[in-house]
Amino acid sequence: MLDQLATYYRRWLGPTEAIKEMPKRAHRPDRWLLINMLVLLVIGLVLIYSISPALAATTGVSGSYYVVRQFIAVGLGLVAFAITAKVPLVKWRANYKLLIAGAALLTMIAIILPVNPSYPAHRWVRFAGFSFESVEFVIFAILIWFARFLDIRIKQSSIKNFAKTMRPILGALLLIAAVVSIIQSDLGSTATIIAIMGVMVFVAGLPLKRLLMIGGIVVGLVVVAIIAFPYRLARIETFLHPTSNCTSASGYQACQALIAVGSGGIAGVGLGSGAQAYGYLPESDNDSIFAIYAEEFGFVGAVTLIVLFTNLFWRMAKIAEGAPDDFSRLVVIGVMAWISVEALINIGAMIGLLPLKGITLPFISYGGTAVVFFAAATGLVYQVSSYTTFNRLTERNQSR
Repeated sequence: MLDQLATYYRRWLGPTEAIKEMPKRAHRPDRWLLINMLVLLVIGLVLIYSISPALAATTGVSGSYYVVRQFIAVGLGLVAFAITAKVPLVKWRANYKLLIAGAALLTMIAIILPVNPSYPAHRWVRFAGFSFESVEFVIFAILIWFARFLDIRIKQSSIKNFAKTMRPILGALLLIAAVVSIIQSDLGSTATIIAIMGVMVFVAGLPLKRLLMIGGIVVGLVVVAIIAFPYRLARIETFLHPTSNCTSASGYQACQALIAVGSGGIAGVGLGSGAQAYGYLPESDNDSIFAIYAEEFGFVGAVTLIVLFTNLFWRMAKIAEGAPDDFSRLVVIGVMAWISVEALINIGAMIGLLPLKGITLPFISYGGTAVVFFAAATGLVYQVSSYTTFNRLTERNQSR
């Protein structure tokens, strides 16, 4: 059964010689992809605006502090989108070493710099009142590198070769686990990176047995990472028994998130009328933003937001289906996996289906780094949409 499903999805999105030889001719890009992203960004801005008075009351800053910063982040994100949509994808591919070097440098700076007592983890580069989360750049760089790596293996017909494919992938996973998960104490981002790489290598054609082997190793690493840190064990305990630890530090956020979601009812309490942002729900502007959104807009609003994300993923899947070459297709698949995994983890955690992971909701959560890089990644997809081919599945069937 699993092999049949794998064959189906690879036939839909996997590599094919007929497509690789097709000429690239620019045409009108997918405007609905851009519109979808803009709608999500506007929703994020409106939501941050609605809870700014509550955030200001609990943090002691001005009432415009959060919304102004989010507005700047959205502006920078649109600039990043314009750059990645315009600079040819071959340029990103050719300069992957610079991206990896930049990601490594930012990670080292984040590790060296002293931590903020409020967030005692080596994840941010802070300067003059602004902060930059290094892992977002790391994910972007890994996405470009891994798409190039797999593209080369496809062209060499060595995707199934253990020494050329499996060994470098396992080495990269171990390095990611050591730096991001252990040193930076960011298991959520580690899970995101692993998911991105897993989806990309699956689409590239890695045999299912070897993919399952990698999955087994990953599960083992995750178990070790959870056992090594008591607070992660506490989160698992809270996830399994969400209502039994509501007064503890580990269970408080999960319980308050469920209260916020439940308080929204069918239509929500109204924009700016929610109570949870007034210091009741931790990280209400960031990790817990979906719970705040559900409180203010209710079940109808939550379903609408999920539909917007689903439409975004569907459009990306269609763009990947018609991508003119393996590298661009793998980039689109990686971006789609990045945004969808983080949205799934964030929403799942807020409604009690997944443990809390400290993952933001793409385009919605407060935070400049994530907004900028999600927009930049979407710009890459937008660029590929200008070169998609027609009737790709027909071409595939003819090539067989």
